Amino acid sequence: MSFRIVVPARMESSRLPGKVMLDLAGRPLLAHVILRAQESQAEEVWVATDSSEVLDLARRCGVQAQLTRADHPSGSDRIRELADAQDWPDDDVIVNVQGDEPFLPSHLIDAVAQRLIDDPVADWATLATPVTRASEYFDPNTVKLVRDQAGYALYFSRAAIPWDRQHSPRRDLPQALAPLRHIGLYAYRAGALRRYCTQPQAALEQVECLEQLRALFLGMRIAVEVSASAPPPGVDTPEDLERLRQALASGEVTAV
Repeated sequence: MSFRIVVPARMESSRLPGKVMLDLAGRPLLAHVILRAQESQAEEVWVATDSSEVLDLARRCGVQAQLTRADHPSGSDRIRELADAQDWPDDDVIVNVQGDEPFLPSHLIDAVAQRLIDDPVADWATLATPVTRASEYFDPNTVKLVRDQAGYALYFSRAAIPWDRQHSPRRDLPQALAPLRHIGLYAYRAGALRRYCTQPQAALEQVECLEQLRALFLGMRIAVEVSASAPPPGVDTPEDLERLRQALASGEVTAV
């Protein structure tokens, strides 16, 4: 299995500025992400960033890093800049590990990479896990997805999908089909990433605020790997960071 990991890490975050450098168990948040990436089977790990401070941290952690433009609208665009600068071939597999996922298990990184490597038809691969609570199913902050019979994504939405006409109006989980929650871990072939990043945002992408809908709109195939259990949550807000600190203190999660 041959793939690269790229961690896009920008300093500015609307809800938690500078979060990749915030302390978690004696290390910057990003250092935990890098350690998880290094546990995987990736042939190399890169950090793509707009900050010299993050660049220095990545190199101290023993991974390669490159400064990228500050105006990228998404992590995928930041990775595309790095892929072009390094002249990676179109068929290379790149895994996008977000810089705010300090406890993402390395075996899930490997699973998503392997899913794409094993499927020459797929352009992207991503991760999903079963939805087990009705509150999660109806939460617009939880992205749901549906797949076809071959395991490719049909659609992603913040809405409750699939919609069970009989049970969903009563705020129950669907009975006919088990809903899936999307986990934002992506693998893509470098050529597919380049094509994606050179196209304008799709209307569906803008309405739902989900970048993967552009890939579907362009006719790309997104293979979905399903994990029985969800990884620990990432960090978007100060409250998320505090919850992770408490989880570490209680032993609920373990640092590398």
